[in-house]
Amino acid sequence: MTYTWTITNLYTIDLPSEAGYVVTAIYVVEGVDGEYSASLNGMQQFEADPEKPDFVPYEDLTNEIVVGWVQEALGEDGVNNTYACIDGMIESEKNPPVSPVNTPLPW
Repeated sequence: MTYTWTITNLYTIDLPSEAGYVVTAIYVVEGVDGEYSASLNGMQQFEADPEKPDFVPYEDLTNEIVVGWVQEALGEDGVNNTYACIDGMIESEKNPPVSPVNTPLPW
């Protein structure tokens, strides 16, 4: 299984000391297993703290940097839960669950 994280939108505010401070990231995680794929969208909010030692100006941000923030905020359990959801969706594609059929009454 291969997972790809992509940041699709960023929401910012202007602080007295910094313009374009990221407070929300919208992302999608796609999982691919051979010919099967599934994706999960998410949103992560961040506290505005321009004093953080790892502050990166908006114009210097990359997908990898913001994905790192999102994954750190989610924590190991949150990331693993995201992967488990995607795995479950792909497993349902591979082996669709049996659905009951409304069968006409025999009488």
